[in-house]
Amino acid sequence: MLDIGITTWIVTIAVIVTLLAADLTIAWLKPHHVGFREATAWSVFYIAVALIFGVWFTLRYGGEFGTEYFVGYLVEKSLSVDNLFVFVIIITTFAVPTEHQHKVLTFGIVLALAMRAVFIALGAALLALFSFMFLVFGLLLIYTAIQLYRHRDEDPEIEDNAVVRLARRVLPVTDGFVGGKLFTRVDGRRMVTPMLIVLIAIGTADLLFAVDSIPAVFGITQEPYIVFTANAFALLGLRALFFLVKGLLDRLVYLSTGLALILMFIGAKLLLHWAHVDLDERVPEIPTLASLAVIVVILVVVTVASLAKTRRDPTAKAHAGSLRAHDAEAGPDDTTEEP
Repeated sequence: MLDIGITTWIVTIAVIVTLLAADLTIAWLKPHHVGFREATAWSVFYIAVALIFGVWFTLRYGGEFGTEYFVGYLVEKSLSVDNLFVFVIIITTFAVPTEHQHKVLTFGIVLALAMRAVFIALGAALLALFSFMFLVFGLLLIYTAIQLYRHRDEDPEIEDNAVVRLARRVLPVTDGFVGGKLFTRVDGRRMVTPMLIVLIAIGTADLLFAVDSIPAVFGITQEPYIVFTANAFALLGLRALFFLVKGLLDRLVYLSTGLALILMFIGAKLLLHWAHVDLDERVPEIPTLASLAVIVVILVVVTVASLAKTRRDPTAKAHAGSLRAHDAEAGPDDTTEEP
């Protein structure tokens, strides 16, 4: 077992909170269009921070735990790209002005990290108490993989989100973003702006991604510290990555298929681990290095195949994938939103 002292936990969380606070402050106080050069610089910085941490962690705690961190980081980074798809859909659906997209993304990352922290604590406690939770997590990932593959050519319909629809019906919403404020007054009446609705949509999307991503990384390692840091460092670079590759996202047409395969593989890994622990020690387990090789191959093949596909067919467009089919035959009454 990995023995992490309280001081290491405190320092790690302090570094992550400091980076988040700096990012949030910049987004909130200086809303601006993030260009390619700035996005590249931030992306390189966050990847470098994650790699430097990984090197230190490996030297400090050994190659086995270091490998688990790097594999977990790769898995979470891959899943976070799908997160970007949903962020793009939300921002496009609600027509968020360019200068406020930085703020929306930073909020989404902060909320995602907070939700993941809760799920990590819960997941670690459940796995420590009940070994059959490996079976539950494995089946959850396999089900998610099957659904994602079945609906790989669809996008989640944000406007049909029950929480978003309820918020729009209950809350008085202004027509414009009013300088990125959440609340404002119009003719003496207190109202919310579309920015609050956007943040609600981001929050519910983050919740769904946390449900999937935490079992996925627990399939690589059962060490809460590694699970937390892999998630944290993968999410810290998400904002910059959005501005850097948002033009490329549409070209990753096979990304949903690749993620479905990764989730299916990790789900199978969890099932084998459960069978090894609870049924028979002769049941083989998948080594961490083998997991790394499989995930890297899937990502490389998916990226190359996607770029080749869009080169042959420029009209091909990537989709985030959905966990359920959408009712194409819904009538007007089913989709009309109240102002």
